[in-house]
Amino acid sequence: MKTRRAKLSGTWYSGTDSECRKEIEYFIKNSSLLPDTSCPVIGGIVPHAGWYYSGNIACDVIRLLSSSVPSPDALVIFGTHLYPEAPFTIMKEGAWETPLGNIDIHEPLAHELSLSTPFGFEATDNDVPDNTIEVQLPFIKYFWNNVKIVPIGAPPSQKSVELGKIVAATAQKMGLNIIVLGSTDLTHYGANYGFTPKGRGKAALQWVRDSNDRSVIDAILSMNPLSIIQDAQQKHNACCAGAAAAALSTGMALGAVQSRLVTYTTSHEKSPGESFVGYAGIVF
Repeated sequence: MKTRRAKLSGTWYSGTDSECRKEIEYFIKNSSLLPDTSCPVIGGIVPHAGWYYSGNIACDVIRLLSSSVPSPDALVIFGTHLYPEAPFTIMKEGAWETPLGNIDIHEPLAHELSLSTPFGFEATDNDVPDNTIEVQLPFIKYFWNNVKIVPIGAPPSQKSVELGKIVAATAQKMGLNIIVLGSTDLTHYGANYGFTPKGRGKAALQWVRDSNDRSVIDAILSMNPLSIIQDAQQKHNACCAGAAAAALSTGMALGAVQSRLVTYTTSHEKSPGESFVGYAGIVF
């Protein structure tokens, strides 16, 4: 079996089994979130910065999902930085390495999806790092040791909304109980990112928190996948809007009727400066 290597372990997140488990258990111990069994969830949106910045948020979302769906047949994760006209990408076979052990691809689901959707197939041994998906994998392995995944790159266009519906319909046709994740960070603000519409200082930070990021968060909470993409195109407030839209579209097709903001913060809280990034964890 071909295995895609973990390119970011030891830098974006801990590089060994024991270090990853220690950090994940630290996130759990220091989280104030408690699973609510009266409000089950089937999907979520997670940030994808290094664990120092946003690992606790991704951990919270994935932990909530694992409490609701402890034994899924597969997990579909949408991510990848793509331009609107880019083709979908998919890992169709093999496994993806993590410090906690490899995660196998759910090959029957990936194959079935490839029959109905035009993918630009992504080789299992692709040397290009993909932080959007890779930084989530140790969490996924920790909370669902034996789960199989289908990693999909979803561009920021309406076709990703339609893809979400196809993923849900295909899983249902195959009798699979799936959960879904969309990976995106929010506004990248400051000179480091070439985006400074509100200048510098506290006013700029407040604008990102209360207006620009809030706008795309509200699009997700309103259960409107297409508006996520439209909002991101207009306001530059989600780097992987297609992934978020595809995940929400899949969740809605599987029966989700509402979304809930779990956590919101920015990298400024960890590393104060004039360039920073917004992060949100959402479940639906």
